[in-house]
Amino acid sequence: MSGKGTVRRELLDARRLLSPEDVREASLVLARRALELPELTAARTVAAYVSVGREPGTRALLDALRTRGVRVLLPVLLDDNDLEWAEYEGPDRLVPARRGLMEPDGPLLGHKAVLEADTVLLPGLAVDERGMRLGRGGGSYDRVLARLAAAAARPALVVLLYPNEVVARVPEEPHDHPVHAVVTPEGVRRFADRPTA
Repeated sequence: MSGKGTVRRELLDARRLLSPEDVREASLVLARRALELPELTAARTVAAYVSVGREPGTRALLDALRTRGVRVLLPVLLDDNDLEWAEYEGPDRLVPARRGLMEPDGPLLGHKAVLEADTVLLPGLAVDERGMRLGRGGGSYDRVLARLAAAAARPALVVLLYPNEVVARVPEEPHDHPVHAVVTPEGVRRFADRPTA
């Protein structure tokens, strides 16, 4: 775990050096690149998240997906760090939540709503050359991925990152799952074929 903690600190320190303009510009390019992914162009339901701070921006992407008629599910963080889901109904329906997060204010759809997603956009700090993702360490998305695996759900798993966050290797644990693709402002990198039923 200490290996993960050190890598997380280094990546978060690098993000802190980004200006608000850098983040805004990257967000627009990321949205454009992500919207070209077959995993998103064909999706009817996408589970995503609202980026905060200097995370690679998702807001333009959320609005573009919604404009296309895609059902977008956003997480609602529970006290035990698990996630429930609610439908994204636009930026004016987001409310501040714990830990500086923004969450939808609509009805909660339960833990299993994510099972309906064709694609899941996962937050992350890094992805390595094998597609292994390093998250923030709260375990929320480990639970989501375990829930998907237990239900034999096979959505495409995609991470949005800055270019320097695609690294040679991240520390991994037995419960970690590889992702299928990472999108950076420089392009898309694929790691594994999307599993089929």
